[in-house]
Amino acid sequence: MKHEWRKAEKAWYLPKEPTILTLPRLNFITLEGTGDPNGPLFSEQVGALYSVAYDLRMALKRGELGDPYEYVVYPLEGVWTTSDGSRGATLNKAALRYKIMLRQPDRLTVTDFQASVARVTTKKPNPWLDHLAWEPYAEGQVLQTIHQGSFDTEPTTFAQLQTVLTDQHYRVVPTMGDYWHREIYLTDPRRTAPEKAKTVLRYKIESTNA
Repeated sequence: MKHEWRKAEKAWYLPKEPTILTLPRLNFITLEGTGDPNGPLFSEQVGALYSVAYDLRMALKRGELGDPYEYVVYPLEGVWTTSDGSRGATLNKAALRYKIMLRQPDRLTVTDFQASVARVTTKKPNPWLDHLAWEPYAEGQVLQTIHQGSFDTEPTTFAQLQTVLTDQHYRVVPTMGDYWHREIYLTDPRRTAPEKAKTVLRYKIESTNA
């Protein structure tokens, strides 16, 4: 049976309201970058991620890495911060720092990833393939919700999350190093009108009562 994250991990990816949960260690293919994500450079970086993710998916489906396993590729994610501290209404997109990623099935290993990068480099060269990394990460306790609308209107939803944090005595802590928040893109911005876009907004958190 095909593993579908929208069904099997619904609580992680499709919260109906602001939700606090604890996430385990997961595997990711990651790539770090800087600057405005609306340019062609970002598209090339995303393309490098997906080319390896789909190569691994086919290898698993064909049984080349153990028992055959079929699954839906996980959605694109990104953790974000800025080099100048700008946020919200004063965000300077040129100062953005990010790490974009695609989650991978638990059965895959760094060796599988390295072999896939080598295959893809031969079949479908992309200058960003050399910048990909295999990164297991346990995010731990998080607060998340779904934002519907354009990326420029996210501050309104982040403000709602901040209210929940205050009311329940939590604070935001950096994730995956020094990144300030995570976004999971449930819709493809190339094919979805901005007002219909759906994005999971997630903070890594800790209790202020500790």
